[in-house]
Amino acid sequence: MSSGTGTSTFVIRWINFLTMLLAVAVICFGVWMSSHNDNCRRSLTLPVIGLGAVIFLVSIIGFLGAWKNNSILLWIYLVLLCIILVAILVFTVLAFIVTNNGSGHDVSGLRYKEYQLQDYSSWFLKQLNNTHNWEHLKSCLVKSDDCNNLAKKYKTLNHFKSAKLSSIEAGCCRPPSECGYPAVNASFYDLSFHPISSNKDCTLYKNTKSIKCYSCDSCKAGVAQYMKTEWRVVAIFNVILFVVLSMIYFVGCCARRNAARSQPKV
Repeated sequence: MSSGTGTSTFVIRWINFLTMLLAVAVICFGVWMSSHNDNCRRSLTLPVIGLGAVIFLVSIIGFLGAWKNNSILLWIYLVLLCIILVAILVFTVLAFIVTNNGSGHDVSGLRYKEYQLQDYSSWFLKQLNNTHNWEHLKSCLVKSDDCNNLAKKYKTLNHFKSAKLSSIEAGCCRPPSECGYPAVNASFYDLSFHPISSNKDCTLYKNTKSIKCYSCDSCKAGVAQYMKTEWRVVAIFNVILFVVLSMIYFVGCCARRNAARSQPKV
């Protein structure tokens, strides 16, 4: 075995050992996402964990191929790695396209922003306006603590008005500011006032815990903003992952070529 072959296989072995650690980190990131989000916001948990598991499996194949100096295993390793790179690239591009639109609107006298559904991409609109999808999300939101704990978190009305609410709290737990309903506390509004806006969300909002503004477009917009933020974080993570795996792919090509040269010729 030549020194070049030995060096390349040694390097690819260590690289795949490191990618196995990277895969474990990806899996842990997915588990962290699942433990910090409720059932309504775990759309990316399984794909992230699945990606980590695939990278771990591919890394084992690459490690064994380099350890045994087996060009066939290294071929399989490179093909699988190429598929992963293409999948990551496609998903990342689509994620940036989907999350390109949409942002909050400042409201006078409030620290938090309000969100409008029409600001977001057509993909988000299609998903959130789908009756089946939204009924599932709405049932999760009703069970979550986003709206149920507002009165506990903000004891006084001034504290509530000066708070920096999340997009879901701002969109699903209260009526839009344009309705003009006076707030009695963090979870109760005086609905005896006639709304000053024709926005249909004004008539949909109720103080009842199971109703709130869960059927409002403002709630769908709040969920869209949350999903946009979550997808953008994953997309940035994928960019870093793509660069690292591309470097590994290049080294793997060198190791496979050297392994093929070292095979005994019949």
